[in-house]
Amino acid sequence: MVLLHVLFEHASGYALFAVQEVEEIAMLLPQVEESVLNIGKFNNIVRLAAFSPFKSAQSALENMNAVSEGIVHEDLRLLLETNLLAGKKKKAILGTSDAKIGAAIQEELGITCQTGGVVAELIRGIRLHFHSLVKGLTSQSASKAQLGLGHSYSRAKVKFNVNRVDNMIIQSISLLDQLDKDINTFAMRVREWYGYHFPELIKIVSENYTYCRVAKFIGNRKELNEEKLEELEEIVMDSAKSRAILDAARSSMGMDISPIDLINIESFSNRVVSLAEYRKGLQEYLRSKMNQVAPSLSALIGEVVGARLISHAGSLTNLAKYPASTVQILGAEKALFRALKTRGNTPKYGLIFHSTFIGRAAAKNKGRISRYLANKCTIASRIDCFSEIPTSVFGDKLREQVEERLTFYETGTAPRKNVDVMKEAVTEAMEVTAEIKRKLEKRERKRKKKEKLRMEALAAAAEEEEAAEEPIIKKGKVVLEENEEAGVKRKKKKHENVEDAEQDRAENGVELEGTASSLPVKRKKKQKESPEAEDEIEETEVKKKRKKHEKEREVMDQNLSEDATAELETPGKKKKKHKMSEEVEEEVITDAPLSTEKRKKKKKKAKLEED
Repeated sequence: MVLLHVLFEHASGYALFAVQEVEEIAMLLPQVEESVLNIGKFNNIVRLAAFSPFKSAQSALENMNAVSEGIVHEDLRLLLETNLLAGKKKKAILGTSDAKIGAAIQEELGITCQTGGVVAELIRGIRLHFHSLVKGLTSQSASKAQLGLGHSYSRAKVKFNVNRVDNMIIQSISLLDQLDKDINTFAMRVREWYGYHFPELIKIVSENYTYCRVAKFIGNRKELNEEKLEELEEIVMDSAKSRAILDAARSSMGMDISPIDLINIESFSNRVVSLAEYRKGLQEYLRSKMNQVAPSLSALIGEVVGARLISHAGSLTNLAKYPASTVQILGAEKALFRALKTRGNTPKYGLIFHSTFIGRAAAKNKGRISRYLANKCTIASRIDCFSEIPTSVFGDKLREQVEERLTFYETGTAPRKNVDVMKEAVTEAMEVTAEIKRKLEKRERKRKKKEKLRMEALAAAAEEEEAAEEPIIKKGKVVLEENEEAGVKRKKKKHENVEDAEQDRAENGVELEGTASSLPVKRKKKQKESPEAEDEIEETEVKKKRKKHEKEREVMDQNLSEDATAELETPGKKKKKHKMSEEVEEEVITDAPLSTEKRKKKKKKAKLEED
């Protein structure tokens, strides 16, 4: 019994499904096609036989590129050899979605492949229920894999060398053809419009571009005189024509024209002239692009004809894939199918008819030279498409061969053999390629050198900025250090003053509870004392000093002077003496009522003694 397996290529890996016994005729019924949408019924038809996940995103991209090109990748080969060929006695048929990859598998592995019919319906169901048929794969992860692989595949297809873009050639040649049509149409409109005023000019000047320039220069024919003859001769590039134009203007049969109509004619002529000049610039651009993209083809048949062939084929790669017989009649498809339909003679040439070789050949040799030229065009397009560094060496040699063939048809002189010509071309191409590589390397070295110099300049500028910022930072650090040293010196001086005061008190046996020197140094905020309390304290202290000897009074004066200096210290030091101020105020408040009571008692004693 023949077993049917279905190969499904997913973004996450290759899957091989074994199909149960089904009838192909029944599978095509509408009821059975609808059952594919039901996962329960579809599981009875298909089961997963093997699944080979891709190791990485790069591996997935390589496999998809191989599948799209119809090449059997090593991962796919390993999967099929393991599950279909190893130890299988029963003959298996493999269903694939693409006939190209099926043909490649059948050729390399000998497995019979089938596409279309029941396989297409099975693959449709597998694609719908793939995340359910493979364990551990969710619909979300499957969609993410498809999205990532799709982006990678698109980017790989879009990647190209910007210097070898044939899309620009296709657009340029299309625009060139359109400009030719438009310039011809507009020039005929200028001829008809200006012909009412100066009809004789049409016969004298036949070229459209020159006619528009002359019409713009002359304007009103009655104003044309001998003074303008030199400038007119520069435009028409012929003294005889310029003299004929002057004579015709003097005796013209044309009607008079108003200044407004003349302004419009001149404006329209100016537009036509600008379009013609733009066409010249576009043709130069096309020539430069063709020399970059397809130099051999340009050297063989010219830039314009080569660009037309590339445009008609779609790309340089497509043109390189065409056989010589297709290139020969490229552009003459209508004539070919008409000839096949009517059983007439098929066309001998298409777009290559515009090359100079076919026009130079005799009528009886046109078909032969077109066939030979198409053969050389195919060789040139393949060299341009697949060579790493395209050069015009092969194109020049192929052109020489075509010239020798034309000479052979005319005179019978035997041309050189193709092998000898190609050997010479290969030798010259190698030399030219080596020279181009040297130039590219030299240019790359210069670019790297400039980049290095630029980076060094940036680094030097950064170092200069850092050097300019360092003195400022050092100056700030020096100022901070000086401030810190000054603060430390102030603290030491204060501490020494306090110690001296304590030592004096210890020597003299005097204790001043109201002074700030015997209190803690640190305080947050110094509160101001009331003036009355200060006066009372001073009076009591003076009375006590009078009762004692003069030495004690000198000590008191010294201590009071130290207290006064302590009160006049900076706000920073005042903050450090908050506690001291609070204790001083408490002691002053407690001592003030005692001094007043003593004074009252003394007054009473004095009155009693007087009585």
